[in-house]
Amino acid sequence: MEKEALTVSELQEILSMGQSRISTHLSQLTKAELLSAKREGKRTYYALTPVPESKQIAQVALQAASELPESAKDQAGLNLVLHKRKETARLYFNQVAGRFGKNYGPGRSWQAFAQMLLPLLPENLVIADLGAGEGLVSQLLARSAKKVIAVDHSEKMVQFGREQAKKNGLKNLEFRQGDIEEPPLDEESVDIVLLSQALHHAANPRRALAAARKLLRPSGKLVILDLNEHNFDQARQMYGDHWLGFSQGDLRKWIEEAGFEKIRVDIVSREDQAPHFQTILATAIRPA
Repeated sequence: MEKEALTVSELQEILSMGQSRISTHLSQLTKAELLSAKREGKRTYYALTPVPESKQIAQVALQAASELPESAKDQAGLNLVLHKRKETARLYFNQVAGRFGKNYGPGRSWQAFAQMLLPLLPENLVIADLGAGEGLVSQLLARSAKKVIAVDHSEKMVQFGREQAKKNGLKNLEFRQGDIEEPPLDEESVDIVLLSQALHHAANPRRALAAARKLLRPSGKLVILDLNEHNFDQARQMYGDHWLGFSQGDLRKWIEEAGFEKIRVDIVSREDQAPHFQTILATAIRPA
């Protein structure tokens, strides 16, 4: 929990302990302000509080824990849980490859897309579209950009995107399979990093933002289109979402922590029908 926020059920799987016992410990640690708890729909995620005292105590505890015979097993359990998070999203997108643009998805309104594309008007840019899916936005950008590199975790999404790019004669659009937390691009190789309805699928959004910064050249721009924080828990099963959107405050803080400046976070779209999804547009600059 030093680096990853975990739920009670995930801790049960890692530690092979009962729910009541784990919940009791979490309650005590939260009261002592060593852990923070954030509710996402029906799930609550626990993480180490970002204060020096908590980190110092955690380091001592981790050092002691590493000497226990169960340490290696616990680490393996953690790795398995994080792998399952990514696999859940990947399997969902494999199933909907080729159909995603024809069906409704939260936040996928053309009003929101238009707002997102406004900052991308300059031509002759190299753009990384992370979590690109079938590449609907990538195809639009490729019509004016110097080059667009679309990255997605699903092999079937990548295959479908490549076929569409070839069909439409977009030679400057390249699809690569990879994780948005570790995108397969060289550092300081692009002018714009785009995360369009992708960040809420990341196991660790902070890591994805840090990775985005590394890809950008100095003065490069980060553009994020995502959902405002909501309580529609069914989105996890219906759309493969890992996070139920993000608050404007959290997103701004994480972008700042990743090393960006000139940050702007706005709600640009509100849906009239329940569950009334709201779409956030965030932009920021990597310092020169």
